[in-house]
Amino acid sequence: MTVAESELSGSDPEVRVAAGVLRGSREAGVAVFRGIPFAEPPVGALRFAAPRPVRGWDGVRAAVAYGPPPPQGGHFGMDALALDAPGDDWLTVNVWSPDPGPDAGLPVMVWIQGGAYTIGMSGLPEYDGGRLARDGIVVVTFNYRVGLEGFGQIEGAPANRGLLDQVAALEWVRDNIRAFGGDPGRVTVFGQSAGAGSVAALLAMPKAAGLFGRAVAQSVQGTFFSPELAADIAAECAAELGLRPTVADLCAVEPARLSAAGDAVGAKTAQRADRWGRAAYRSVPFSPVVEGDVLPVTPWQALADGAGRGIELLVGHTRDEQRLLTALDGLLGQVTPEQAATALRVLAPGGPDGARRYRDGFPAAGPDELYELVHSDWLFRMPSLHLAQAQTAAGGRAHVYELTWPAPGMGGVLGACHGLDVPLVFGNLDRGQPAALIGEAPSPEAEALSASMRRAWTAFATHGDPGWPAYDTERRLVRLFDSRPTVATYPEETSRLIWQNRPFPVLPLSLA
Repeated sequence: MTVAESELSGSDPEVRVAAGVLRGSREAGVAVFRGIPFAEPPVGALRFAAPRPVRGWDGVRAAVAYGPPPPQGGHFGMDALALDAPGDDWLTVNVWSPDPGPDAGLPVMVWIQGGAYTIGMSGLPEYDGGRLARDGIVVVTFNYRVGLEGFGQIEGAPANRGLLDQVAALEWVRDNIRAFGGDPGRVTVFGQSAGAGSVAALLAMPKAAGLFGRAVAQSVQGTFFSPELAADIAAECAAELGLRPTVADLCAVEPARLSAAGDAVGAKTAQRADRWGRAAYRSVPFSPVVEGDVLPVTPWQALADGAGRGIELLVGHTRDEQRLLTALDGLLGQVTPEQAATALRVLAPGGPDGARRYRDGFPAAGPDELYELVHSDWLFRMPSLHLAQAQTAAGGRAHVYELTWPAPGMGGVLGACHGLDVPLVFGNLDRGQPAALIGEAPSPEAEALSASMRRAWTAFATHGDPGWPAYDTERRLVRLFDSRPTVATYPEETSRLIWQNRPFPVLPLSLA
């Protein structure tokens, strides 16, 4: 049965991809295909290997359920969710299409979820692509390896396996998305937090060249590791199991045990602050590794060198990035002067001079605000802004935004916090954990803001213009997404000046 005949009969849609025929489902007028393998399961002889092309199948394969997620860390109960969905077919994609015909030629948006490179799965309800697809977009989400499986520096294994999974998913999109109505020449990658860090990494990766023409980076996580730092952390994780960080030692370890070892190390990174520095202070045990091959240089250096000149970029952050993370740590409203001083000493650029500039630049700020500002700037806000600045300085094009609308959920104490953009961009205001930021009943204001952000994202994916001027170093115009979105000069001027001409280097291993 052809797709057209399927539409007329009301039966489930079918498409043929390179590996075989798929049968999906239809939800609210959108064709949906879930759990499509884009690579062989990375287990057994393929454990810790680069992704391998998936083998084909005979007959019609049902594509109605998400594939099992990769092994997860325990944050937000993700480890339990992974165990509840057994199986080793971790590397799968999901597709939502309003017109699954090979001649539709629709723009494609490929989502990369965040999770500090430690957790993340495409099957979460907040990542359902149906609402975006109804705006005339083919939406793709996928799983990639996280934690030690994806980012641990393991002897005998290629580095950055999680990033290589992302490249493999984009290659699958290039080779197959036309069957779902997508145009492989109009692919936009978009991601948030570690997903935005991944988008930034893809901009710097030779293996990803030509796989997308536009990129959206929402709250870029700015941590990139040296091989030495990544190897030292992996050795500590392996030592939790009495093993060495080699493929030979770790390949037989149950994935859940390996994830638990990563969690154990992540919980005591403060004990390694003398060796792991800022990564230990922020409890970031995994990040992309700048090892010279898969990832030759940092994204900021790559864009400054012109790597993204032919790619249109949309990048931004929320105003109060750190506040949710402070609340999760139980410190909201409880930060001491000593904790604020430590945060400034560790994270502010330029050491004591950077700490002084924060205090001088924000003279009315107390410990809580100073703590929040420097954490927000170091991990998300300034990495995002500097990505746009590197792009424009090299002759490329970038549009910048800041989400300033305060989250009304949870008593309204979290402001425009990290992760608030996810339900707004996807239009999923009433499902998934981030929906708690919106509140029990999404207000007309939230619905209107979500519609505004969806219009901007889909317009950018369609023709490269989200609806406001491109960023330049003279006017520095950005979109402020609030109850009434406006265009204004970038509002975080004090932070911008503090971080001016301060690069985001690879995080090193200290041997002092």
